Amino acid sequence: MLNELKPVAGARKNRKRIGRGTGSGTGKTSGKGHKGQLARSGGGTRPGFEGGQLPFFQRLPKRGFKNINRKEYAVVNLKDLNQFNDGDVVTPEVLISSHLVKDVKSGIKVLASGELEKKLTVKANLFSKAAEAAITKAGGTVEVI
Repeated sequence: MLNELKPVAGARKNRKRIGRGTGSGTGKTSGKGHKGQLARSGGGTRPGFEGGQLPFFQRLPKRGFKNINRKEYAVVNLKDLNQFNDGDVVTPEVLISSHLVKDVKSGIKVLASGELEKKLTVKANLFSKAAEAAITKAGGTVEVI
């Protein structure tokens, strides 16, 4: 019966109550021992600390060049645009709401993969030359945001 349900023995464990007298077993120093770095409030070391030895992440060789100004574009192919109706205006907001693009990083780039059968007005940040030609060939227009 539902009113007789109980957790299995040992399934629920009480939390350890620290600093509640010597009789509790974790009184006085509260399980932290005597003095030292780990006994202090805020004590301990940062993640990755190896006691002063050169940490692993610093020992690894670094290679290549990381451009901090790199722009990463969300990609949309022409074949994906066929789900819209003739005469529609396709903007980044429309692409997000139709789940064609999850995350607009630095913008949207339209690539020429597949065929476009609809006459659309496409607004995006970048277009490949082939995609631009295919959209205009289908009777649509291209607008760079």
